Amino acid sequence: MAERETTPPTTVWSRPERGARGPAPERSRYEITAAALALADAEGLAAVSMRALAQRLGTGPASLYRYVGSRDELLDLMADAVAGELDLSAAPSGDWLGDLVGLALQSKAAHARHPWLAELNDRRGEVLGPHAIDYLDHALAVLVPAPGTSRQKLEAIGLLGGLATLFARREPPASAEAPASAGDPPAQAAHLAAVAAEGRHPHLLAALMTAGPPPAAGPAERDALFERLLRRLLPAMLS
Repeated sequence: MAERETTPPTTVWSRPERGARGPAPERSRYEITAAALALADAEGLAAVSMRALAQRLGTGPASLYRYVGSRDELLDLMADAVAGELDLSAAPSGDWLGDLVGLALQSKAAHARHPWLAELNDRRGEVLGPHAIDYLDHALAVLVPAPGTSRQKLEAIGLLGGLATLFARREPPASAEAPASAGDPPAQAAHLAAVAAEGRHPHLLAALMTAGPPPAAGPAERDALFERLLRRLLPAMLS
């Protein structure tokens, strides 16, 4: 039986930016993607539609389909554009753990700047566009001197991205500070201490008494906690 021919999946990057025929382009995918990023940052992912984007650009929705085949393709371009914000220019230093932590801090910051990205990845999975592939290759280059198999290294990079997203989700909004509530860390800590003091959770009480007061929860402290976790987890994954 003859082997069945397989056709590689089509992505927005596997096609030319515009068709060979027709009038000269008025815009570019870069310009359209940048406008979509600004819209998502300002109003959330649900606000990003071809119609709303066209209105933002001062054109008709039909004209955008000359550059982007669908909203899903637009979302793919947006996700990869955020990956392109990471600085991969530095050559690996040989300190694979330090270099990888640096990449993770960049990734966390990018997710915090674009909170909608986590929602997009939940719905569509992480998109491996050109910038994301550059990031993956760079991370693997960083891991060349590290122990572990190729599979372990890919899993470690995946964990890196997942933790960056998780910590970014816990970042407070960049807008004006909200009043304290039950969801704020100080209120949570006070509630936990009060519950533990009731005596029905002796192990929790002992842990809280040993741990002492909770640390400050500013940006530097959150980054420090993130780095500590990575420095504990990553070597264990690659051992």
